[in-house]
Amino acid sequence: MTVSASKSQPMPPKSIAVIIVAAGKGERAGADGNAEPKQYRAIAGTPVLARTIAGFLAHDRITYVLPVIHADHADRYDALGLENARLMQPVHGGATRQASVLEGLKILAPLRPDRVLIQDAARPFVSPDLIERVLAGLDRHDGALPTLPVTDTIKRSLDGELVATTEDRRQLFAAQTPQGFRFGQIFSAHMRAGNVRREFTDDAEIAEWAGLRVAMVEGDRNNIKITHPEDFIRAERILMADQGFETRIGTGYDVHPFAAGDAVWLCGVKIPHTAKLQGHSDADVALHALTDAILGAIGEGDIGTHFPPSDMQWKGAASTVFLRHAGELVKERRGRIVNLDVTIVAEAPRIASHVPAMCAAIAETLGISAERVAVKATTNEKLGFIGREEGIVSMASASVEVPRTD
Repeated sequence: MTVSASKSQPMPPKSIAVIIVAAGKGERAGADGNAEPKQYRAIAGTPVLARTIAGFLAHDRITYVLPVIHADHADRYDALGLENARLMQPVHGGATRQASVLEGLKILAPLRPDRVLIQDAARPFVSPDLIERVLAGLDRHDGALPTLPVTDTIKRSLDGELVATTEDRRQLFAAQTPQGFRFGQIFSAHMRAGNVRREFTDDAEIAEWAGLRVAMVEGDRNNIKITHPEDFIRAERILMADQGFETRIGTGYDVHPFAAGDAVWLCGVKIPHTAKLQGHSDADVALHALTDAILGAIGEGDIGTHFPPSDMQWKGAASTVFLRHAGELVKERRGRIVNLDVTIVAEAPRIASHVPAMCAAIAETLGISAERVAVKATTNEKLGFIGREEGIVSMASASVEVPRTD
């Protein structure tokens, strides 16, 4: 009896899970004095981890995304406010990257995904094309990882002082993530590797140790790993090049007269004096000028537009409230503050000794580095109302980078 061949049925799409490894403390990237773990620090207003997760959620072939975070970072993760049907609740990682990946694999095991991509949280610029290249590599091999050829000459040294030999860089490649595997195979390899007294540097090394065939696919030079403080600067440059940023400049000017009192507020710092500045809020003439400068740079009017003097809720308010609002408007536009420059013109009080505290107060209010803030003071050489010590003038400029709109 002859059996007719049935029409072949299309293969169902493979389920693809992603593990985002974010359980490190990110201490090397905090060497610039910022204690925030690198995966929660912002690049152009968006935290690194949020960018990394969004890169995979934007890919329609991804079935699940599982973040693996540090047990002490639950509040930081929740503050990201991430919501998506494919985004799983985070799991706490282990003491090493290898242990953290294994925790993620155990959580995914009941879901039985066909494939898994393992990504470092500190690589926030994963592209759809890179994901596709890794997945295509998995069609033919047990594993696939993006790599870039090494372009520097590599020296080997046995003691860290003298050169022993020069490596053949034609055979050397720098590994990136995401690294992709068939789920069952890499899960089994990780389980076995957990019983070995050896720390593997990445998941591809575990796959190699387990005898799996791991293919190299073309990496992406923009797919950088943020490790050191200067990497944040490089990351912002990549965003500027990709998204088309432009620099805008704003200026501000304000003046307040003296009134009876015993201190003045300048740049968020209270300075003892024989008078105070008169105004509806705390009359911080410097922060008012600076707020206007930032608002001007992004085309958002002036301080009176957002905080009318006729509104009694702002009576006596700290001017840091106004400055913080201007900074938030910059973030809403996916922009960043490049630098701020404030000049205070007054015969008294003396300002110089307070400048470091002023720069720190402005930086803290806006969430930027104090190195981006300059505060200067000068007198009016006894001329005019300033020379007569009737008030204080402040001028400010702000440089802001925002995405192009034309």
